[in-house]
Amino acid sequence: MNCEFLIAAATSNTGKTTLTMGLLRALRNRGLTVQPYKCGPDYIDTMFHGQAAGRDSVNLDGFMSSASHVKQLYAQHGHTADVCVVEGVMGLYDGFDRWHGSSAEVALWLDIPVLLVVSAQSVAYSVAPLIYGFRHFALPPVQEGGEERRVRVAGVVFNKVASPRHYDMLRQACEDAGVTCYGYLMRNSAFDVPGRHLGLTITEQERMEHLISQVADEVEAHVDLDRLLADVSAEQHPVPSVPASMPCPSFLGLPVGCPRPRILVARDEAFNFLYRANLDALSAWGDVQFFSPLHDIQLPPCDWLYLPGGYPELFAEPLAANRAMREAIRAYAEAGGRIFAECGGFMYLCRSVGSAPMCGVLPLVATMDGARLHLGYRQMEWGGEPWRGHEFHYSSIVDENAESTLQSLREAGVEVVRNQHSASGKPVDTPIYKFKNVIAGYTHWYYESGSK
Repeated sequence: MNCEFLIAAATSNTGKTTLTMGLLRALRNRGLTVQPYKCGPDYIDTMFHGQAAGRDSVNLDGFMSSASHVKQLYAQHGHTADVCVVEGVMGLYDGFDRWHGSSAEVALWLDIPVLLVVSAQSVAYSVAPLIYGFRHFALPPVQEGGEERRVRVAGVVFNKVASPRHYDMLRQACEDAGVTCYGYLMRNSAFDVPGRHLGLTITEQERMEHLISQVADEVEAHVDLDRLLADVSAEQHPVPSVPASMPCPSFLGLPVGCPRPRILVARDEAFNFLYRANLDALSAWGDVQFFSPLHDIQLPPCDWLYLPGGYPELFAEPLAANRAMREAIRAYAEAGGRIFAECGGFMYLCRSVGSAPMCGVLPLVATMDGARLHLGYRQMEWGGEPWRGHEFHYSSIVDENAESTLQSLREAGVEVVRNQHSASGKPVDTPIYKFKNVIAGYTHWYYESGSK
């Protein structure tokens, strides 16, 4: 068996992630090998996917990477799977510029069908024109005079259905719109995905496991999986060609002239926002080893230290209590050690998170006071390299632009670089901090974008 499809919706908050987790687990329960993917830069849904499918989920992003890279990733990770399931982002055609970077564009790049999840809350027969429109809507041709491009809508699964009678009306609407209806999920508050600001504690993993199992049972009971798999069957994925070795971008600060540098990556409950493609690239460039700033008391020998994003604010007290690790990282930085830190990793390098002391490499204080969302794609030029990434955080730096803060940074030998722009090219005030061989900031960068 070889099947593939992308789960999309008309809008956000429709139930894509809930349905995706349930489908992944239901298919896995049937003994199938399921490879999950996520459109866009989200690194939280990918953790949910991994727990449901038992395989790492892979981000497919139309802004941070090229179409050829997306196709290569899809083939590389999917050719050994029985079923490939891609969860979309936002609404089907929502991208950073109209449809560009959208789930629809990824579906067209990969030439895979779309399973539309439609919220049935407070609606019945009126879904007919909605799903009819999604089936027949066409994007402009790539080139003038070319053919219009249509996403292949395989069919619909309804979410938040109130009753069997309600579902009968929805199913009739599908029939009249000429769109296949594969089934439904009942309205159930227990199926709501928990808050997005999660760690990976055992309690939370157990909570998610219970949710995934519940939704999988609902999928098995009310979604026609046999018909769905038959309709989305595809030719066997060819074994992908080995991609040309991606050159290591200079911005990362990996040592030059060291054939297999020792790369040390923080990964635990506090630091877990990692793009699978970035880890693959690091493994190609050096020997990767993982460690825990929470639990380890010694910093293993390394040539390059990566502190990714995560939830240091939720684990501020235990991070502060591990004084041996904090001092080891500060000593490593002071001695000229190479560190690349993003978002949560950047916060860990600050003097403190709130009142909890951190590594003190940078004379800054991160805070959750007055927390507000900072969100969006980012791009910049660095040493002639075009870099792209994504910013997503609620914390901020206390008095970030105050003269006293800038003076403290200058006295500590920290350079502040402000050259980032939004996806539309507008300047954003998101700095990068450089101290000796330390590079740190809030943006999560995607390595392929800087290797072009």
